[in-house]
Amino acid sequence: MQLIIGNKNYSSWSFRGWLMLVQNGIPFHENKLTLFTDNFYRTLEVYSPAAKVPVLIDGDVTVWDSLAICEYINEAYCQGRAWPQDKVERAKARAISCEMHSGFTALRNEMPMNCRARRHIELSKAAQHDVARIDQIWREQMLKYSDNGGWLFGEWSIADCMYAPVVLRFRTYGIEVSDLSKLYMDKVLQSAPVKAWLKDALQETDIVPEDEAGTDVV
Repeated sequence: MQLIIGNKNYSSWSFRGWLMLVQNGIPFHENKLTLFTDNFYRTLEVYSPAAKVPVLIDGDVTVWDSLAICEYINEAYCQGRAWPQDKVERAKARAISCEMHSGFTALRNEMPMNCRARRHIELSKAAQHDVARIDQIWREQMLKYSDNGGWLFGEWSIADCMYAPVVLRFRTYGIEVSDLSKLYMDKVLQSAPVKAWLKDALQETDIVPEDEAGTDVV
């Protein structure tokens, strides 16, 4: 199995596909490409007309798009355990995961993932609204699960996979959240796979100018 990803410092969607595999202990070969280079596009066009990362190649199966990769791994290797087993909780987990996958555009545009940096940024009202909504999601889930597993639905799930890069964004830009949401952020940041990703990200030296938002915090 091969997972093609971009720079660990910047590529939030790559992080999701990678995290799904690592969190579930599934062996794979990591093929890391430097974002937006000629080699990046040449390599990807062989596997995906979308020319975006991540791309999962598992034998004769090719899957692009982070959420689709999560769903495929869940069905093929996790026996469905990566979603909550209760149907009501599973529906909510899917809903908030899809909300992340398709929404929060202002947040993603104004706060690109940049693990190495500590930055200050003036957020638009739309981005502030995105932050407030995410804080609401985390707070609601922690009211129920902060003392019962600590992940969004108690046990780790694809929902956590979708929101882990947001935790890293909030860390980079010093975003203030509720105390319950801070508990969730701490849970994510203390997990072994996230620490491993951050360790690799901090060793990278490539610069992607369009993802260097904000001003340095001294």
